Amino acid sequence: MGQRIALACREDGAPFSAYHAPPLEARRGGVVMLHAIWGVTPHIRELSDCLAEQGYEVIAPSLMDAADADFPTRDTEPEILDARMEMGRLTGWGASTLPRVQAAIDMLRGPVFAMGFCYGGTTAWLAACRCEGLTAVSAFYGGDIAAYRDETPKVPTILHFGKTDPLIPPADVEAIREAHPDLPIYLYEAGHAFVAPSGHHPDSAHLALLRTFQLFQRSGGAKGES
Repeated sequence: MGQRIALACREDGAPFSAYHAPPLEARRGGVVMLHAIWGVTPHIRELSDCLAEQGYEVIAPSLMDAADADFPTRDTEPEILDARMEMGRLTGWGASTLPRVQAAIDMLRGPVFAMGFCYGGTTAWLAACRCEGLTAVSAFYGGDIAAYRDETPKVPTILHFGKTDPLIPPADVEAIREAHPDLPIYLYEAGHAFVAPSGHHPDSAHLALLRTFQLFQRSGGAKGES
């Protein structure tokens, strides 16, 4: 349904690739889909296509890879995990990729929303705090949001965490809650990556996505002209 496109960062023109899924019915807005550590995987592309079927125009930027790198053919590749984690660390868990996120936002006609998972969940939090042109953000199990909890989102933002996530201690979630007592933080009876194939928990995934779409609709994502 969607296709690979080329984008460039606003400041220096640095190129990168993204997956673009155009809306298939009356347009609700744009969504910047921010991937987990594995990249623009089949799951991210499939989820982008599902949102396009609901009327969203979706861009999933490749946050860490070179412009000529192929999109992953699998949703997890354990043999390259160490290398991907090092790339995540070097980017500040998404902080240095925000020019790519901003370029994706700039490509979309408003309202523009963002949602992200794991590595992309932290990136989504940072985008809510630092980027321009967003309307609302939904961040799923962002493992390093706690490290950036002193920053404040500029737009309505909700967070989703699994109660039994071994990668995100309950103390981190509580630290975020203490720093932002009015921020909606939802806990689910699930572990890490409960929306993705690797840790999929159907009930939690369904509820978290439902809350995400409700946020987008309340923030201006009603059906309009295609």
